[in-house]
Amino acid sequence: MDIRFSGSRSGTAPLTWGQRAIWDTIQKTAPDDHYFNFGRVLKVPRRARPLTVERAVEVLGALVERHGSLRTRLGAGPSQVLETSGAIAVTLSAGDPDRLLDTLAERAFDYAGEWPLRVGLVVTDETVTHIVLVFCHLAADGLGAEAAITDLRLLLLRGAVPGPPPPSPLDLARWQRSEQGLRVARIAAEHWESEYRRIPPTMFDRPVAVPEGPPVWRAQIVSRALDLAVQRIAALHGVSTSTVLLAASSVLVGAVTGHDVCAMLPIVGNRFRADTANAVTTLSQEGLFVLDLRGDATFADLLRRAKPAALRAYRSAYHDPDDRDRLTARISRERGAEIHPYCCFNDMRFIDRVDASHDERTVRQAMEETTLTWPLSQDRLNCRFCLHVTGEPGGLGVSLTADTRFLPRPAMERYLYDLESLLVEAAFREVLEPVG
Repeated sequence: MDIRFSGSRSGTAPLTWGQRAIWDTIQKTAPDDHYFNFGRVLKVPRRARPLTVERAVEVLGALVERHGSLRTRLGAGPSQVLETSGAIAVTLSAGDPDRLLDTLAERAFDYAGEWPLRVGLVVTDETVTHIVLVFCHLAADGLGAEAAITDLRLLLLRGAVPGPPPPSPLDLARWQRSEQGLRVARIAAEHWESEYRRIPPTMFDRPVAVPEGPPVWRAQIVSRALDLAVQRIAALHGVSTSTVLLAASSVLVGAVTGHDVCAMLPIVGNRFRADTANAVTTLSQEGLFVLDLRGDATFADLLRRAKPAALRAYRSAYHDPDDRDRLTARISRERGAEIHPYCCFNDMRFIDRVDASHDERTVRQAMEETTLTWPLSQDRLNCRFCLHVTGEPGGLGVSLTADTRFLPRPAMERYLYDLESLLVEAAFREVLEPVG
């Protein structure tokens, strides 16, 4: 069974800023680049049932026709090539949709030869119960995937999506080369240049161990206590929970590395323009967050510094990777060392909840429920320290993927538990001693 589509446009253009940023990362991670595949499972709405396989395939064809990124492949140069028509194979299964997702995501995409979307249908008694989508990161980021799922649900329930399609990657590439796009890129480059002159060359700069087996590991805690504490801190200080976590993560990176200025690369959605809010494409890029840890500062003091620093980081994320490469090379020559933080932060949640009412006893008791697992190991990663934040059924999920040559597994585990302890303490009393 194939999804057949026939779009209204075709064409070739340079990669967008977001595509170029993720393509560079993919190349540095290969052959372990399946790491960047991700997906979504849509349980077919009750009002859309019974859904036959044939009808599901028809609806998915309409989705691909609406969003050009889903029929765009990598071309020479590299470039992006938008095709008018084609067919995407569908995998049928009678099993667990999450397991089907894992199966579809476990191998890297053929970026030039394969369509950037894999589709699975879970079928019970000839009725489709779940639709599984796995995205190539060149075609969508997390917010883009959510936009695709929203449109897919509308197509199932109403048969159409209201309004014209959002801009395609082809349109974005052309805007980014316009006078307005170049001005945005220039402002972002000024931030990167000024901060690159004062940050440490890299945060994790000294190998400390020789690992046995794969050097890259992931540890994850799921903590209800951390979730409640972060909500309370954000409410009391008038910031987002993401800023609280970014600040605390930076504090502990400074403590682990011994640097009194921390540079971290938060992943930013870059959906500031109204016409890109629902675009199925990859707009996310790294911003540059710099927090000065010097002085006898409490966590509350550092959080006050973090708020404007986070805003500057978000504005710097919509940038031209070529500009960043040029200034990185120039400043690295001037400073006599490669300048790159190799330290990133990715808050993958879509909802921010703040609440100052959580009481201390409840939060401290919840620390006893915290769990830690080791869900991943592999040989290569383009970074040395990657912190991911997710919302989990049992609380806040914080996963740390690190190169254990620079941060061994015991230190990774200690870092995650220290993050929880720091924020629980900060939620209920001013930390009188300097943190870190």
